[in-house]
This record gives sequence, structure tokens and C-alpha cells, in this order.
Amino acid sequence: MKCIQSVVLALLFAGISNMPAHSQAKAKSAAPSTKLARPKLVVGIMVDQMRYDYLYRYYDKYKEGGLKRLMNEGFNCRNNHYQYALTVTAAGHSAVYTGSLPAINGIIGNEWYDKALKKGVYCTEDNTVATVGSSNVTVGKMSPRNLLVSTVTDQLRIATNFRSKTIGVAIKDRASILPAGHAASGAYWFDSKTGNFVTSTYYMESLPKWVTDYNNLKKPAEYAGKGWTTMFPIDQYTQSSKDDAIWEGKLSSNDKTVFPHDLVGNAGDAFGPVITSPWGNTLTKEMAIAAIKGENLGKGAETDFLAVSFSSPDRIGHTFGPNSVEQEDNYIKMDQEFADFLQFLDSWAGKGNYTVFLTADHGAADVPGFWQDHKLPAGTMTGTILTRAIVKSLNDAFGEAEYISGFENYQIYFDNKVMKEKKVTVADAFPVIREAVLAVHGVADVINLTDIGRAPLNTYQLELYKNNINARRSGDLQLIMQPGWFASTFATGTDHGTPYNYDTHVPFLLYGWGVNKGETLRRTTIADIAPTIAALLHILPPSGNVGNPVEEALKK
Repeated sequence: MKCIQSVVLALLFAGISNMPAHSQAKAKSAAPSTKLARPKLVVGIMVDQMRYDYLYRYYDKYKEGGLKRLMNEGFNCRNNHYQYALTVTAAGHSAVYTGSLPAINGIIGNEWYDKALKKGVYCTEDNTVATVGSSNVTVGKMSPRNLLVSTVTDQLRIATNFRSKTIGVAIKDRASILPAGHAASGAYWFDSKTGNFVTSTYYMESLPKWVTDYNNLKKPAEYAGKGWTTMFPIDQYTQSSKDDAIWEGKLSSNDKTVFPHDLVGNAGDAFGPVITSPWGNTLTKEMAIAAIKGENLGKGAETDFLAVSFSSPDRIGHTFGPNSVEQEDNYIKMDQEFADFLQFLDSWAGKGNYTVFLTADHGAADVPGFWQDHKLPAGTMTGTILTRAIVKSLNDAFGEAEYISGFENYQIYFDNKVMKEKKVTVADAFPVIREAVLAVHGVADVINLTDIGRAPLNTYQLELYKNNINARRSGDLQLIMQPGWFASTFATGTDHGTPYNYDTHVPFLLYGWGVNKGETLRRTTIADIAPTIAALLHILPPSGNVGNPVEEALKK
């Protein structure tokens, strides 16, 4: 029987191979040839320092075509959180685009201390490259080399054999570089000294014509001349404190904290005030549109990706705080920028042909002075108080020496050489420091990062701090502040970088091609964003990914 089957199969295959050439061609042409469905363009929007409640706090003043369009026509993950403790800009942008954790991707903060090099390290610093597009030689010595894993933008490039284009645009270098990824087609950030968008030789040797053309428009100088006035009369800013609240800071060129604001900078930071105003969002939107047009994004055979970050809300929040008229005015105006941007995408790629997601790199605490004024628990302390208490405790216990080589991200880095010479271990020093700093008002606890498994910390926060530890970059001990507290030399403006909800709870909106209309209140995490986009595009998630796709947001 087997022999008969073999003969029949042999004859069948022989018959096929002996078919006339035109018959073989006809058989081949009958095979289906459908291209995998993907959006023409993905746009990742990150807002620097956007707490989740800002979606609804200013909702009544938003336009129908901006945030309301994303919320009401897209998918809203309403219980979206960071899953690590030290919530800062570089870590946030890295986590969103890698689907990973600082423990894995290596970006544990905006800066960290390198014990081997005995110096602080900036997240995107790279002295092997040079500035492109400015006479300011330091602004462009940047690249993504400190990021230890791939991004979803990298994975898209790999999946299309590098035919897809991926571009990063932001005011801040880290907000452009880290999302764009290692294999980016380009990343551009703002030089507040010259008013130019720049890049580095990591990406290219000279600016593309479209970037030079935009820089030649001199928009920052134009906007500086306009100053900053409110969109509505001051009395209509009902979600804010009075305009002259004592806990608000002021712009560098101003001698007052109230509107209108002068936006003239100084020689070293000529356009700093401009990007600490809603005009910074205008510049970002214009540059994003210029990038889409200049690189012809969304017009090729493959899906392209633009990663754009709006950095000005963070600068405004640090200066004036979340309850300021300035921040309310900023979000109302930024919403209009979003409406304009979405309208442009409709005309460029066609409505329904592109996908957008929006999230934030962290939230923000209310200004402690504002809370205190309303009898709520909060406060600030100077880093000097903590440093003195720590140094004194070590000297008293073990003899005078320079035991500590660095402080960063509320972490203490011991000098290993000195510790060995003095025969002091981290386990020896930990209880000494803990006793000293717990006497400082505003400190909740101290944990030993080298033995975190035995930390007497609640389960929820313990997991967040574990997710921050990178063996090569993290410190030895971690200070934990009380809710509502942070270290600052100023009594004005806000900060972030804690495991509390006001810092971890941020928006995650999906809209457009492949996205369902709806919302969820189940807890999602920042690590879920990259795998959700990867699932949408049918590509591998990034190499360090730990998240899961938000299945209910995606069309089957």
C-alpha cells in the first residue's frame, strides 16, 4: 500500500514539475498575496508632568478636537500607573518605549552616580559624539547608548528591515533620544541658548534641510516677543489658586509671579523662559509637523513612527506648581495644540490611517505650601539637613572619613575603598544612618538596597523599589520621603520622583487605527504600552519588555 502511495505522489509531483512554464506561472499567480495590515503612522505623545487628574480637572475648557477626541473616541486606561518608585523624566520615557523597568533598561533616573568612574552620569551623555546644528558644543553630546535594551521604535525598524522611519522630537534631549531608540532615523531637541533644534553625530553629520528651514524661521524669538498672557480673564481660572500665591516661583526675567509674564531670557539661557510657557508646546507641535512633512512619514510602504514629547508642562510645574493659573492656562492651550496636530494628521495620513497614544513620564505632587495652607500634611526639607545628619552619624560611629561618594535620586552611594579601609560594611552603616535620618521630619524610612529582600517595607512599595534597582547604577541605601514631602532649597513649585499615586498615576490613551472605543478601570502599567503597540503592529516587543498588551483596547 505504501509503495502505491509513493508512486502516486511521485507521479503527482512529476506532473507538477513537468507542467508548461505558462501553467506554472498561472498556478503561482493564483496564490493569495495580501499585505499585512498596519497603520501608516504611529505617533507616540508624551506629556512631561501630566497627572491623570488633568484629563478631567480642565475637561470643561478643552476643545472637542483635542484631548476630548482621544478620550471619547479612543480607548482610555483610567487606572494606569508606573510600576517603579523613582518617577522622573528619563526613566519614564525609557519605561514607556521599552515596556521595561529601570532595573532592566538601566535608566534609573535623569542622573546617577558611577562608582567606577567616580562621577555623576547624565542619562543620555555621550562624549564620543558632537553637536550638530548649534555652536553650543555641549548641548549635542548626547545619544541613547546608556539605554541597555531595545525600544518599540527599534523593534519596528528591525521588523521592516529598517525601511520604517522613526523620529524623536522634544524640547528635552532625553525626551527625544530615549523614545526614538538606538536605531532611530533621527532625534532632535531644543538648544535654549541659541533657539535651534539640534541633534548629534550619533545620528548624522549635518541637519536635514527641513530642520534648518524650521530653525531659520526664528520662532523662539518671535514667541519671546509675544510674552505670556492668559487665554481667558483671570477670574475664569476656577481650578487654580489665586495668581499671586506665595508658593509660586517666577521666570528668570521676571520680578513678579503674576501675569503677564515677560519671556526674555539671559545670555546663557536666552529662550529658557519661552520653553517654560505654553509657547514651548507650540514649538514642539510645529517641529513635529515639520518632521512628518520633512521625512514624509506615513507616506511610504512601511509604518513610520514619530515619538514626540511636550516638555514645557514640567518646567511650568516645577516653577509655578499644579494649582497655578499658569499650569491651567498651559493645559488649555496645549489641548488646542493637540487639536491642531490631530487635524493635521487627518489631512496628512487620512483619518483612521494612523494610531496615536498619549501618556506621561510622571505626575507631580501639589506644592507643599498649598497643602499646608489647607491643613494637609506636606513639606520640604533641604538636602543639606539630610547630608549633615548622615555624615555626622557615620563619623560618630566609625571615625572621621569620606564614607560617601555620591547622593542621587534619594540614594546614598558609599565609597567602597574607604569602607574597606575602615572595615565598615553596608550592613554596619545602614542601621546607623537609618536611626539618624528617621529623626529628620519628612523622612518615612531608609532601606538597604543591597539587602532589599529583608527591608521592613510594605509589599506594595517594596516591589516598586525593587523594580528600580540596577546593580551597576543604583546606590547602596534608599531614602523614602513621607507622602507630600520632597527635598528642595525652594518653597515654591513642585517636584516628583516618589512611589505615591500623585507621581505614578498618569494617562494612557489610545486612538485611531486598530483601536477600540472604550475604557477600562482595571490596573494597567506603563510597561503595558510598548507591548500594546507591538501587538498592534504585529512585531516583537522590546528586548527588556515585562508588560502585557491591553487586549481590550485593540481590534481583533
